Amino acid sequence: MDTQPQNQLNNSAEESKATILTIEDDALVRQSFVMFLEDYGFDVIEAVDGEAGLNAFDQSKPDLVLCDIRMPKMSGMEVLQQISQRSPETPVIMISGAGMINDVVESLRLGAFDYIVKPITDFGVLEHAVNQALNKKQLEQENKVFRSELERANRELQSNLETLQEDQDAARRAQLQLLPEPESTFGQFSFMHTVIPSLNVSGDFVDYFEIDEQYLGFYIADVSGHGSASAFVTMMLKSLFNQPLRTYRASGDKTILDPAAVMRYLNQEIITANVGKHVTMFYGVIDTSQNRLDYCVAGQFPRPLIVTEGQRRILQDRGFPLGLFDWVSFESKSLEFLPGQSVVMFSDGVLESIREGEVCPEEALLNIPISKSSTVLGLIDQIGVRSIETLSDDVTIFIVRHNDQ
Repeated sequence: MDTQPQNQLNNSAEESKATILTIEDDALVRQSFVMFLEDYGFDVIEAVDGEAGLNAFDQSKPDLVLCDIRMPKMSGMEVLQQISQRSPETPVIMISGAGMINDVVESLRLGAFDYIVKPITDFGVLEHAVNQALNKKQLEQENKVFRSELERANRELQSNLETLQEDQDAARRAQLQLLPEPESTFGQFSFMHTVIPSLNVSGDFVDYFEIDEQYLGFYIADVSGHGSASAFVTMMLKSLFNQPLRTYRASGDKTILDPAAVMRYLNQEIITANVGKHVTMFYGVIDTSQNRLDYCVAGQFPRPLIVTEGQRRILQDRGFPLGLFDWVSFESKSLEFLPGQSVVMFSDGVLESIREGEVCPEEALLNIPISKSSTVLGLIDQIGVRSIETLSDDVTIFIVRHNDQ
């Protein structure tokens, strides 16, 4: 027998530990099925007729059913109908005798996944049918989970949108509820931020979150424009981030740990949503066990500062904004994030505030005295933001600090 299909069946059995129910009144045929499938690591349940098969199905909930068409007491067609009603997602492969083409056609009409004609001279035929059925079932289950997660994300997004549309005050309250606490600490890492909108709601957004015991995630985003339309996109970002975060916690998918992969995902989602906005962003993942920061820059301006006591430098990465082009690529970078260091992030509104409406170069941020004891409110005073009424753009400051031991 061809070794490649055998390996595929072995892999299928090892990965899924699938249970197969065999309903066949011919003892020799049934035993040949059992021996073949058990050799490949499947759990096999036997039933000698249709009634026994249905009882075994209800008790064991198998992943796949092999069922003879012609049996005493209850025909295979009746068994197929019962299984299709009780568990439509369970694939059933029908076993027919030679020359019973009408039965085969009827079984396919009733929902059988496939059929096999006996006597079976080449068990590669059974092997192929089992592989195809189990792979199809696994794909359907994955699609079902994906649709469920997508529907939940859409419900979150719709709920956020409805909240935004009520009025500007309600929108502001809703956006504030989505922002994290102004100050929080996870182990040796502190997060602090302030978001000052030029209008009632902001196109700037920050978030930070514990991915698991080892990893922390954070980002700053600036949506083009101002007001409710831009604020809506910030709410959209919050919902979009929840998807890979939930997937990581549920199945171990590591997208949320790869900043470039997250940027690719967000870029495609924003383009698909056709919101008419683009987003600049910096997303970082802290590996607390390695004192390492993995990050990706998607057009964020000004770029973040890496601050050590007595020293400040601008991260020399740029990247494309999100939501403009589907052909752009993103790259993750890494750096040591040692005790005493901080990542200090600003929105571009800060550059206008430094010179009262005149946009200054980002190098001007290097002149701001920042130490390991600096706070966002202290930086607001140093920059000179006096009142919301005088702002022409949203102002956001976000500090992530690795505290000394």
